[in-house]
This record gives sequence, structure tokens and C-alpha cells, in this order.
Amino acid sequence: MPLSPPVSRQLRHQRAVRAVAYEREDGLWDIEACLTDHKPRDVALAGGLRPNGLPIHELWLRITIDRKLTVVDAEASSDWAPYAGLCQAANSSYRALVGLNLLQNFRREASRLLGGTVGCTHLTELCGVLPTVAIQAFAGEVWDSRTGSPGDEPESQAGNPADGRASVGEAPPFQLGRCHALRFDGEAVRQFYPRWYAHAPRPAGRGADEAGVRTDHGPRSGGETGVLSRMNRNSGNEVQSTSQTEGITHEDSRVPG
Repeated sequence: MPLSPPVSRQLRHQRAVRAVAYEREDGLWDIEACLTDHKPRDVALAGGLRPNGLPIHELWLRITIDRKLTVVDAEASSDWAPYAGLCQAANSSYRALVGLNLLQNFRREASRLLGGTVGCTHLTELCGVLPTVAIQAFAGEVWDSRTGSPGDEPESQAGNPADGRASVGEAPPFQLGRCHALRFDGEAVRQFYPRWYAHAPRPAGRGADEAGVRTDHGPRSGGETGVLSRMNRNSGNEVQSTSQTEGITHEDSRVPG
């Protein structure tokens, strides 16, 4: 539903962030993000007057990733910035993203490597959108979002068992248990992923206590139903008990609904 009608107001500032994914002919992928800031008036900056219509910021960040979501190349460009010729000096710092993986604490590592005076505040902010843009781009192209995980090749993913039930050690689709709509005990999972409804699987060879999940479908004492991880019972938003989530932070793994 739309936002509620606002009170009378005037536009003072506009920021836009957009990101685009491209599959390259060499098999790699480019994720390209751009941030712009505009004000609807002339702006007196330290470096001089910025006339209405020209951006305060126009910043670009491109990473190149392989099919495992590892960054193999990175570059930044500051086409418009408040301090001409000075802000651009930080662009080369974004080569530090090379070698990071978008599913392995990427935002945290990007902030560690490029925060403060090392990088540009706004270019580093752009790093935050890259993991989910890549996952959205790969879904249905590089990996099957119905059954697999980012980094999987579609042909390598096993089909559903004939009886429609999850097998021991089988991991659920990557997106389940990572947002309110796709919680394991939610209506969306019941309708669209019924074999995973109200439970998370126990990885093969690991006990329920170690994995933090239950694998039966009966009620808990006190009437709680379903098999959820400890964190999912607390928040309803995150499951950390399956093998596909190990080493992946929640902030780096939000995926399409």
C-alpha cells in the first residue's frame, strides 16, 4: 500500500541510488551502482557555486564478480563531487574490494577496509547495495532460487524428492527464513514452499542441539509449533542453522521475496 498522504512540504534535497547488473561475454558479471545528490536551487559549496540542475554528487562504483560472487575487479569514479580534484583521490582505494565475496561479511569488510578517511563516505555506502543486487541478478540465471543457493550452478542442483519431503541434511531455498514474509512458519512458505513449512532441516551428521533446530513437526511444550532456529524463534526473521548460511551474515543475504 502507498505511504499516507504527507503534510504540505517543499522539496529540499533528492538522493537517488540505482544499480544495474550485466552478464559479460567472458562469463563474469558487472554490478554497477550510482549515487546522485541534487538540490532544487543554486548551492554555495566551499569550492564554488553549484548551479541548480547540476548534481552535488554523481558517484559510480563497479565491481566485477565471478559466478561464486567473489569480486575479481573493482573501480570507482567521482564525476561530480563537492571538492573537485580532491574527492577523486579516494577512487583508487576501492581496489581493496577485490578478493572479497559478496556472501561472506561483505558489508562489514568493505566498511573495515574503506571506512573513515580511507575512502569516500558515499562510495562506501554504495557497497551496501551490491550483495542483494547480485543475488537478484543471479536468481533464475546462475542459480535456481527455488531449490539452490547463490553460487550454485543450476545444473548442479538436485531436484525435489518424489514424495515432496525434505531429506535429511537437505538445505532449504536460500531465501527462506531471511525476512518476515519468508519465515518458515509464515503463510508465504505454506503456499509456495510447502515442503519447508513450519520447519528447518537438520544438517546431516549434526545433532538438533548443535544445529539449533528441531526436525519433528509436533508442538513444543507451551504450544509452540514448528521447527525453528533459536534466532528465528526470537525474531521471526533469520535462520542460521542450515549449512548454506554458515559464514554468511544476515545483512549480506537479503534476497528476493
